[in-house]
Amino acid sequence: MNLTRETELLGRITSNPAILGGKPVIRGLRFSVQQLVTAVAAGVPETDLLADFPFLEPDDIRAALLYAAKRVAEEEVWPVLVA
Repeated sequence: MNLTRETELLGRITSNPAILGGKPVIRGLRFSVQQLVTAVAAGVPETDLLADFPFLEPDDIRAALLYAAKRVAEEEVWPVLVA
């Protein structure tokens, strides 16, 4: 995926302290990235998500997954030493 496309998708993810306590949401709506990624992880098909939440667009799903992937990539993993 090119940088322009990534920037376009990530622009759909917003955060505002007045909306869901500042959690990342889709396009300023009261629909969190967490909620969307959890639904995808549970196996809810994209067609069902789009039908159940008509305000969602296919790129919202891609944006949420990209955002989650980038957040996971930033995690630092520390080895646990067992004595």
